[in-house]
Amino acid sequence: MDRAVNSDPVNTDGTGCQRWRNWIGFWLLGLCNNFAYVVMLSAAHDILQKQESQNTTTPTPAPNGTSIEISNSSRYDCNAVSTAAVLLADILPTLLIKFTAPFYIHKVPYGFRVLVCFFTAVVSFLMVSFSSTILMSIFGVVFASISSGLGELSFLSLSVFFSRDVLSGWGSGTGAAGVAGASLYSAFTQAGLTPQVTLWIMLVVPVILAVSYFFLLVFPSSFPQWRRHEDGHSTSRVVNSQERRPLIEEETDTETTQEEQEDKHIRPLSFTDKIYIMKGLLKFIIPLGVVYFAEYFINQGLLELLYFSDSRLSHAEQYRWYQTLYQIGVFASRTSLVCFKIRKIFLMSLLQCLNAVLLGFAVYYQFLPNPWVVFVIVLYEGLLGGAAYVNTFYFIREETAKREREFAMAAASVGDSLGIALSAAAAFPVYRYFCSL
Repeated sequence: MDRAVNSDPVNTDGTGCQRWRNWIGFWLLGLCNNFAYVVMLSAAHDILQKQESQNTTTPTPAPNGTSIEISNSSRYDCNAVSTAAVLLADILPTLLIKFTAPFYIHKVPYGFRVLVCFFTAVVSFLMVSFSSTILMSIFGVVFASISSGLGELSFLSLSVFFSRDVLSGWGSGTGAAGVAGASLYSAFTQAGLTPQVTLWIMLVVPVILAVSYFFLLVFPSSFPQWRRHEDGHSTSRVVNSQERRPLIEEETDTETTQEEQEDKHIRPLSFTDKIYIMKGLLKFIIPLGVVYFAEYFINQGLLELLYFSDSRLSHAEQYRWYQTLYQIGVFASRTSLVCFKIRKIFLMSLLQCLNAVLLGFAVYYQFLPNPWVVFVIVLYEGLLGGAAYVNTFYFIREETAKREREFAMAAASVGDSLGIALSAAAAFPVYRYFCSL
């Protein structure tokens, strides 16, 4: 019989080898899960610009690649953003999945979820590459968002079945996706390839994601599986073997038979249990949401307004460097978990809010002397955001009871998406206000 959707890869000998395989596997899962999302956003902007140019007479490229019109009456170099629908398509599907999925996703095996992530990522690449209308491009971004959102909560939950160091691999991979996704897409297109051909090349990314899960990871014996009915086992025994087992401590890679037997008899979490756990997670979700609210308020509402006309860098180049340095900061801090941990997430949310206030005053009063000062602040912004993300999930894993840990990791992932969505609602009115001055 063919390998089941959620079957175990061959378990190789050697604890050190297994740990490295799992760390690399989670690094690739993080990279591929977020890579498609980053590339889809860049590609959708390019295609929207081409499509909108057919309906406008004097389009002007914005720093983020969108088609805009310059507002001459403002003291800022403002853009009438025409792709707000794309930004909405980016975050709303992910937010919906993260809000609802933790309450039912445990009934869906991990292997099936990975296949859904694989197929939705492939569909997103193909839809955007072949799109002939704005609506089709937006739907392509929606599929990328579904893939990314489902993948993030699933892989965070999956990490609790492995040694705790895989979480640093996941964090580092997601951070690398921001740098690699935008850089490779820009490199391919600037080398002369069309966005369509570039997206076809990027189809290798969801393939790597699937291969990393099914063939690279070495699953522990505690990992829940779909198994066949064998050796005359009763139906009830088969059903019991399919139930999700509670989480275990990852102090070592081996568990005793007694521990595994005890885990089998722990009842699954009820809806009331999950609501209770959610209340306890607020001490993690709120600070993480605040960090991402301030972070994306800066990125969506303020950075395009921080333009220094006397610099030798153009507006587009300044904006591009803002985004690049931000992604580098995120990558560096999401990798830092292997070196040190930071328990005070609320302190990072406070510092990120101070960044937003500082840059807000800088936009209004225009007191910063040159873009190099903004470069430093934006790099620092990325460092705070990435550190808040990986440390939040590290301490959720460490401080949550073993039977609650898998649900907790999935449920807490709503924090960053909620912060991003709320920041979008706040950033666009603020952006329009500054442009009306």
